[in-house]
Amino acid sequence: MTWLTELLRRPPIAWWDVLDIAIVSILVYQVLLLIRGTRAAQMALSGGFLIALFFLSEWLRLETVNWVIRNLAAYVVFAIIVLFQSDIRRALAHFGRAPFFRYFERAQSTDETIEELVATAANLSARKTGAIVVIERQIGLRNYIEGGIPLDALVTYDLMASIFHTGSPLHDGAAIVQGDRVAAAACFLPLSVNPRLGRELGTRHRAALGLTEENDAVAIVVSEETGSISLVRNGTIDRGISPDALGTELRALLGRRGRRARASGAEPRGSAA
Repeated sequence: MTWLTELLRRPPIAWWDVLDIAIVSILVYQVLLLIRGTRAAQMALSGGFLIALFFLSEWLRLETVNWVIRNLAAYVVFAIIVLFQSDIRRALAHFGRAPFFRYFERAQSTDETIEELVATAANLSARKTGAIVVIERQIGLRNYIEGGIPLDALVTYDLMASIFHTGSPLHDGAAIVQGDRVAAAACFLPLSVNPRLGRELGTRHRAALGLTEENDAVAIVVSEETGSISLVRNGTIDRGISPDALGTELRALLGRRGRRARASGAEPRGSAA
């Protein structure tokens, strides 16, 4: 019973010990939330099995098994970085969206820009013209912008309608908005590999989900088949929202309060009669 006596004779727990345990618990919980439902979850179970096998080999004195696991441990770290680089980026972006870092966010889109985007989405929805517009927030999208056609033009309904006109060479791909300007069009985005997505989601929706899974961007998607408007952020999608609801959500996400967006029944500027 000596080991039990030693276990019970632990030093007193101070408040910083409780804080230390709480921080580690929160970090572990957040990591588990990030990998839930992804391929990383199965790899985490495999890693846990190898760790358990390592301690079991020490207890049972299985020297060969212990030697193999110890020598493979260094290579496993590099394998994890290579295989799960997208999951690691998503995790770091998730922590970067913590409330503390919001104090360092730069100014977001103006109310006029939001109104132009809402008018564009409403008109494209009425015409059943497919489109995807990505709005940059705190995390930059330079890699995707450089892969598209640079524009650097003020966001207006007329410009957005021209970009997503079915006869335009810029129609395929996404338009990326930085502040109140369209940085580039015809940008190609990474597709989501989430196995839980429904089969009814097309390439545009999967591209918007794939991008927002990795950073804090917001995407507006108009379905070419149904004309429905979707808002995508943080790897989640709200489908079939109205232009009014879209304007409200954009103001909340982009940190702007001001004039109301155009009503969904109003005729957008530049639309066909």
